[in-house]
Amino acid sequence: MGRILGFCGLLIAAGLIFYLTTKQAQTVSEAGGGAGIKAVEDMTGVKGDLLSIANAERQYQAEEGHYGSFDDMVTAHLIAIKNERPPFSYDVQTTENSFRVTATRSGPGSPSQVWIDETMQIQSSN
Repeated sequence: MGRILGFCGLLIAAGLIFYLTTKQAQTVSEAGGGAGIKAVEDMTGVKGDLLSIANAERQYQAEEGHYGSFDDMVTAHLIAIKNERPPFSYDVQTTENSFRVTATRSGPGSPSQVWIDETMQIQSSN
């Protein structure tokens, strides 16, 4: 009797794990706008790049007294990333007291733009 209950418990646990795994996969797929895990990976990479560039802007401003262009930060060896992560390309806009780093999607999909500024908050268009 004990072996039967143990086996039934094992089957229930396996069924629960299968159910939770499929729900998690469905959630990840929906988070990528229906494009799946690749879209989620792309967005994670873009957000990481935006944070890296924004941190480089802050460091550049601390060292130079003003915000710099993408090329300025590459020349200062503050970033070592390219100005794109397909399907996104990066643009840095600066003023005396602020900056904005924008990632713009070159093809269809959502979001079309993701950006970060001196507040260090990542935002996106829909």
